[in-house]
Amino acid sequence: MKAFEIKAFDPQVASQAEFEAYNDFANRIQAEEWPEDPPSQLEETIRELRATPPFVVRQRWVVWHDNEIVAQGIATFRRTEDNQHLLWFDIAVLPEMRRQGWAKRLLKLIADVAQQEKRRLLMTSTDSAIPAGEAFMRRLGARPGQVSLTNQLNLAELDRELLRRWQERAPKDEFELGLWEGPYPEEELDAIVKLREVMNTEPRDNLEIEDVHWTREQLRQIEASLAEQKTERWTMYVREKKTGNLAGYTEVFWSPFEPETLYQGDTGVFPEYRGHGLGKWLKAAMLEKVLRDRPQVKRVRTGNATSNASMLKINYELGFRPYKQWTTWQVELEKVLEYLRSSPG
Repeated sequence: MKAFEIKAFDPQVASQAEFEAYNDFANRIQAEEWPEDPPSQLEETIRELRATPPFVVRQRWVVWHDNEIVAQGIATFRRTEDNQHLLWFDIAVLPEMRRQGWAKRLLKLIADVAQQEKRRLLMTSTDSAIPAGEAFMRRLGARPGQVSLTNQLNLAELDRELLRRWQERAPKDEFELGLWEGPYPEEELDAIVKLREVMNTEPRDNLEIEDVHWTREQLRQIEASLAEQKTERWTMYVREKKTGNLAGYTEVFWSPFEPETLYQGDTGVFPEYRGHGLGKWLKAAMLEKVLRDRPQVKRVRTGNATSNASMLKINYELGFRPYKQWTTWQVELEKVLEYLRSSPG
């Protein structure tokens, strides 16, 4: 019988053979979660693993079975002023290795990190395509904090006349549209730090998460990470003319490794500027730019909480449709430790 071994996986020192085994494992999991997507290329996986921003701490363990990886566990937390109570984790096990105790063994390592870092609450998300994840969280005693959807837009079905109407109705006498391609401009960075605060107004449902406050340094670290991954970011913003204040923004991400898929990131408008159609203006103008400058893109994917009615309304009017469902779970460290002490295996 081939031996099993749990080992730390450090992307900064991993060998080519270890990366190849990891890529094979990740593609097995990806085939379950995103069956229509092509497998990730080795270079893409290596770049992604190595591109963690310095303010993010990520520890990763894998279960080796001879020369193959059959499971992994990840503990992630941020060295920031906010959410110091929180640790994110992820556990993935190949189908044929499930219900054999590997998730529990990996959870023990994750809980050790949470104890060391004094993080009292653990969070993770499960994919509706892999029911084993939800079953494990329920055994653990975790509770759902938020349900989200991945919504997808087929650009071949996009109503371009709708884009035109939304842009024609925009209040251009009061606001102006702008674009940043790639890194944020240095002269705007302080204003952008404030602009990103708008995402703290998104629904959180039952998630025990504090407001996120970004710094200039963190934004630059994120940009360096994107560059390492060869990911391009476009940011479209709306500015109030009379004050010069930024009122809202939307961002998209494109990678040459996945040329046919565009990922929609944040879209937000400050509450005091809502009701003017600024969100529709931003989304329509960005999609028009994508159609013009990224003709290879066939689909756009975005994530939305099921409680985010205003954004879902805009997206569904554009033609986005539910693709899959995610659940974000939260569980106290003490409950995790109790599970680890009491459950067999």
